[in-house]
Amino acid sequence: MGLLASTASTAFAVPTKLLVPEGCQHHHDGKAAFDAVVEEDEMVDQISVHEDPQLAGVVHQLALEEYEGPGEFTHESREKFAWLKDLETQLWLDTGDADAAARVWSVELQALTTNNTLVNQVVQTGVMDDLIVRAVEKIRQASPGITHHDLVIELAFLVNAKIALSLVSKFGANVSVELHPDVGFDVHSSLVFARRYYAINPSHFYVKIPLTPDGFISARRLSCDNIPINFTLGFSARQNYLAARFSGPRFVNVFLGRLNSLVEENKLGDPTNVGEKAALASYEWVRDLRKSHADIYTYQIAASMRSGNQVVTLAGVDVLTIPPKVAQEYLDLSIHKADIRRHTSDELEVNVNYMPDSDVSNFEQLWTVDAQFIGFVEDAVRQADQLTDGPDLVRLAQSHDVNLFYGWSAEDRQRIREKGKIPDLSQWPGAPLDDLMSISALESFAKDQLALDNRIGELVRSV
Repeated sequence: MGLLASTASTAFAVPTKLLVPEGCQHHHDGKAAFDAVVEEDEMVDQISVHEDPQLAGVVHQLALEEYEGPGEFTHESREKFAWLKDLETQLWLDTGDADAAARVWSVELQALTTNNTLVNQVVQTGVMDDLIVRAVEKIRQASPGITHHDLVIELAFLVNAKIALSLVSKFGANVSVELHPDVGFDVHSSLVFARRYYAINPSHFYVKIPLTPDGFISARRLSCDNIPINFTLGFSARQNYLAARFSGPRFVNVFLGRLNSLVEENKLGDPTNVGEKAALASYEWVRDLRKSHADIYTYQIAASMRSGNQVVTLAGVDVLTIPPKVAQEYLDLSIHKADIRRHTSDELEVNVNYMPDSDVSNFEQLWTVDAQFIGFVEDAVRQADQLTDGPDLVRLAQSHDVNLFYGWSAEDRQRIREKGKIPDLSQWPGAPLDDLMSISALESFAKDQLALDNRIGELVRSV
């Protein structure tokens, strides 16, 4: 599947050649990438069970059982969606629920996103129970010594792929599939599972990699393999500037709704426009990188949308991924085509109260990319082949006096997970705001993944 070409406009152009991030020393066709995991990663002393070709082949076949190819979900055009498409905005639905998607589907919609929370909601209904029970026996036959933990990881991978394929079957659309949160700080495991996902359906799967220090490295490696990466859990223009310039994913994100909730829950003033300003600023920086660098093909997603009015404000951004409820709210708005226009980040005013003596409430960093930061990014590009894991990238940022990564301990992450997806800023005075939001998002998904894993574990014990 070819990568997108860079153009002066925001349009998604058909590529005339494959493009990979600057300085890639190796790349493969994505379909063959899984076979290259072991031979490329010479630092890995032991091959994990998840790289066993026999086991991977069994799970691959289970995922594809009864899959007959992309469907054609016939539906009429919706005028208000067409207005957005006229501004070269791609429209995606943020759901794993096919019935919910069908209620607002139209010819203008092009993709769907899933995540650990949405997959958990589906699995908890019991619709995957028969598949899980049947898969346990086949996986154990392929890998008799597999541990309970590794078996649960394989089954979670399987149900995620199965749900995504069901959406492809129904809508004929591309679907973003998400890695298990346990591999967010593990480059090698991220490569293994990402390549396995992509091998299942290279024509319709985007692979979501979480924004962590190791995630930047993983996204670069996978992009060098021509695998389309949806680099998720982003919250600022500077995070996405680094991602576009260094990692080269197909898509980057700003989870704008969570930023507005952050202001509200921490009682820092008016939440209006905070997330929207960050999303628009990130889009502008990424768009300008596409214009100035022929090897950058990254596109901006506005994610975590909470209202129909946000759809109006963010018209013209490369991609809007919208929950079905919000999509319906947008369709119900009393608006005219003239109301759907491009906005700029400078147009949006924010009124946020800063916490004294605290970097964590510096909301300006969400939409600012300064010269010092750009210098760090360019150094990362120059040293890309020497940056083999997240700690390498963290050290380089520190050498440039860039406060981008906090260095979360296991105890920190547990505290964040217990608090939920919106952190208490007073507990983290020295943390960069965008990095705090990214780790909070990852830990909130990890909490839902744990609920999913526990249900799978109960079924495994019953077999």
